[in-house]
Amino acid sequence: MKHLLNKAFCLFLFFLYVIPAMQAQGPWKLKLHCPEEDIRLHIDLYEETIKVPGMEMFGPMNGYLGGNIYGVWTVTSFTIQDDKIAKLRLSNDLGSETQKATLTQQSDSIYILHFDGTNVVKRAVGRKLVKIPGELKMRLQ
Repeated sequence: MKHLLNKAFCLFLFFLYVIPAMQAQGPWKLKLHCPEEDIRLHIDLYEETIKVPGMEMFGPMNGYLGGNIYGVWTVTSFTIQDDKIAKLRLSNDLGSETQKATLTQQSDSIYILHFDGTNVVKRAVGRKLVKIPGELKMRLQ
């Protein structure tokens, strides 16, 4: 009986301390991937914790968009509207272009990244820069 009480107490402590800590990460600390376009979005809209590839000298940031695109686009500002929608402002690695985007959670593992206005994010195809689709279906990694 004493053994059962010890197990129950340990389980109680687990739920008391570990589960709330996991939930504190929240819905806006994500690693997303669009397999069709091979594009990744890594964000932490709570703290600047993400090291951007090729831009480590600037320190941790709130996130970046990378993969099969030209350069790396960093999250320069954002607003969280609720648990399902975040508005992002992205800047390319040169700082010469910006792009507004809306990230919407559709299910537990599916997010839609929609580029607002004219899409300026491009990829190299042969010797040309071509715009990527204006909307990406991204999966939680």
